Amino acid sequence: MSPRENVRSKMIDGAVILLATRGVEGTSFKEVLGIANAPRGSVYHHFRGGKSELLHAALDRTSGRALEAMEATRGQSALEVLERFLALWRELLDYSQLRAGCAVVSVTVAGPEGDILEHVGAIFRTWIDQIAELFVVGGMAEDAADTMATVTIAATEGAVIVSRAEQSRAPFDEVANTLRDLVRSQA
Repeated sequence: MSPRENVRSKMIDGAVILLATRGVEGTSFKEVLGIANAPRGSVYHHFRGGKSELLHAALDRTSGRALEAMEATRGQSALEVLERFLALWRELLDYSQLRAGCAVVSVTVAGPEGDILEHVGAIFRTWIDQIAELFVVGGMAEDAADTMATVTIAATEGAVIVSRAEQSRAPFDEVANTLRDLVRSQA
């Protein structure tokens, strides 16, 4: 990676962190530059489209990492797929001491512009489609897999939000147990 690409990548990573911990309003270029240890001129050099371009790049980075992490479960049982998804969230909640959530959700609730909202919708659809496919490969009936994938994403995202608000992982753990029961009943 060239030094120029490295600065851009660090800025995107910084935006992902800020979105997950502070939301869209807390994701300023000043904060991103601080995390990336980049000079002020980097903003318009790397993101001529401004904050919107940075948000799109951060959304793509977040989505790509999630898809890659879940792809590693291909061929495993539907329950193992679910366990991997839950483990990713549990690790983030624990590592951040309940301070980080989903960067994609943070953009969604910020009342984004139309093109960003479309982008977020496409990301959620892609995640649901991937998890549904992994559930099917893992032995779940196709008609149940799409519904279960939607429920998994929606319930987990909600559980992360409630856990952060209550500063307790208990809501997440309750939802995780319910999801396990649901997947077992469909596998």
